[in-house]
Amino acid sequence: MLTLPNILTLSRIFAVPLLVWMLWWPQWTVGYWLAFVLYCVIAATDYLDGYLARAQGAVSKLGIFLDPIADKIMVAAVILMLVATHDIEGFHLIPALVILLREIMVSGLREFLGGIQVSVPVSQLAKWKTALQLVALGALILSGALPGWLWIKVVGLASLWAAAALTLITGWDYLRIGLRHMES
Repeated sequence: MLTLPNILTLSRIFAVPLLVWMLWWPQWTVGYWLAFVLYCVIAATDYLDGYLARAQGAVSKLGIFLDPIADKIMVAAVILMLVATHDIEGFHLIPALVILLREIMVSGLREFLGGIQVSVPVSQLAKWKTALQLVALGALILSGALPGWLWIKVVGLASLWAAAALTLITGWDYLRIGLRHMES
């Protein structure tokens, strides 16, 4: 059912290839500016689609299915592009990898648990993790648009590490819940 919240969620998915294209050339600061603007719009629709779905009583199975997928597609695509363009490199590859691995693990767990009719609600800590990821990746994109402003990259990388720490905690929480249901 194509409600406005579901259309917003789908728009996030369809915007990712354009975002990737804008980040493709690391020396093209205009592309980074455009990517930053698009990224901010995508991040805002992440909040807006959920808000509208709840406010309008339009929460749907399609939206519940698509929303986390849209988030994971965007986060994974941006991390991969920032690694490819060397905006994330060296020691900072560790938090990027932690975030990607957790996203894959949680997706697999949700699929497994859904098959046995177990729902795992998103925790408040996981929402903070998502917020830190959005700040981190947004700051790292913006640092490509403003290469002389080193503090923006420092904020991005520090937020990436903080998001990875929360990623480990929330990933462990999901894994612990999943393991309980695997033993029965």
